[in-house]
Amino acid sequence: MSKVKRLQKQVEHQARHEEKIRTGEAAYVRYEPRTSRRAQPNRLSQYKSVTEEYEDRQRSTEEALKVYRRLLPTLLRRMSHIPDLRKPGKVKHQKTVLMVYGILMFVFQMSSRRDANKTMSQPIFMENMRMMFPEWETLPHADTLNRFLERTDVNTIQESLIDLFKTLIRKKKLKQETVNGRYVLAIDGTQKFTRDRCWQSEYMQRHVGANKDPQYYVYVLEAVVTLENGMALPLMSEFLSNEDYRDESTKQDCETKAFRRLAAKIKQRFPKQKFCIVLDGLYANGPIVRTCRQYNWDYMIVLKQECLKSVWREYDVLKTEEDRLVCQWGERKQIYHWVNEIEYEYDNNRKREMVHVVTCQETWQTTVAGTGQKQEQILQYAWLSNVPLTKRNVFSRCTRMGRYRWKIENNFLIEKHHGYQYEHCYAKNWNAMLGYHYLMNIARFFHVLAFKTDYLARKVAQTGYDKTLRLLALACTGSVMNADRINVIVSQADRYYLSFVA
Repeated sequence: MSKVKRLQKQVEHQARHEEKIRTGEAAYVRYEPRTSRRAQPNRLSQYKSVTEEYEDRQRSTEEALKVYRRLLPTLLRRMSHIPDLRKPGKVKHQKTVLMVYGILMFVFQMSSRRDANKTMSQPIFMENMRMMFPEWETLPHADTLNRFLERTDVNTIQESLIDLFKTLIRKKKLKQETVNGRYVLAIDGTQKFTRDRCWQSEYMQRHVGANKDPQYYVYVLEAVVTLENGMALPLMSEFLSNEDYRDESTKQDCETKAFRRLAAKIKQRFPKQKFCIVLDGLYANGPIVRTCRQYNWDYMIVLKQECLKSVWREYDVLKTEEDRLVCQWGERKQIYHWVNEIEYEYDNNRKREMVHVVTCQETWQTTVAGTGQKQEQILQYAWLSNVPLTKRNVFSRCTRMGRYRWKIENNFLIEKHHGYQYEHCYAKNWNAMLGYHYLMNIARFFHVLAFKTDYLARKVAQTGYDKTLRLLALACTGSVMNADRINVIVSQADRYYLSFVA
């Protein structure tokens, strides 16, 4: 191809891309360098009148409702297949009504079933909900939902969320937020809650304190999709269960066992989807690496200094100055070193995997409080990679993949301390507790998408995540909203085009 034709082709491609941006089919995704998090301004309310405050509540609720109504039909279609074991003659509330009620419990940050009964039965709240969700014909009692979850297959609720994510993939709503064409999937475990008594046989057990008193706890492995624009979408949960645990001679369930179960489920539900799995140092071992390779997943696994000593020895011996890159990331200087094709042997040298190791030394200047003097900070990172490192891909893989693992930690913090009541079980029954957890993930999924739309993203930037959540709850409980405007959104929900800011 001649130079003139090549330039002409580039101009035509740029014109087509600009046309897609103008029509809303595409958007620029600009990779921002690392910057310090800005604190919320300490100022008085920006509302100048009652009308202005009311209009902001109405507008914020409308923007969130557009996302809820656009996503809800996909969920309800899948949830309609949930088996209903109740006696037909005694059924007052349809199962889809119970599911909408359960989702709204977490959408509006109900701290308990008792709180849901008190708040969601208020006349103003009920009137607004009937406008926003016409399928919510009757108000169930929170205990009715609890009894339903005790007896039904709650895994269908999680399957509904998976189907919703697959719909977004199929419609290419999130394609622009992938990294190198792959969805970054962060997997990590966290404790849900602890108890001094064993309510269910599935609870994990440990001994704490000087007297080694038994403590029972629930631990869950979460898979969260982390995207370029900052979104962290909960996708799947795998609970550790001690149902088969009898005594101390029997091994309890653990994170690595749960990971293999979760990985098999992800592969079954997404057999051809390209994922990059990001994991912490607990998963830097041969079986986990082999699982990722067999499933054809890309991965970046944190490598701690005390782990895989044979790999570290080879890295120290083979490291050269040729495989080195120095770059500036915002105010931080990064020095990368890598060694490709290190053969890792495990299981008494009977099995082996080929891995690639990269380290990053990051330095930056901070100001010492009170003195104003500059002090140098140094951090060292290391990862296992399944893709050979080069000067062209090392920054992208480490900074945009490996470092994205922290987003799942932020997701845990939000769910535990920002109104979702992650550490509240909502039910003593194991099956019902799982159901509430899956409903909470759906509500969190809705919020993440809604708060990345243009109007609500600006609200979050101005007032913060918590204040925006409280604004939506106050809008639905404080006064009856404009019915005409709400009815337009509900009737035209399938026409709205979902777009998310970078």
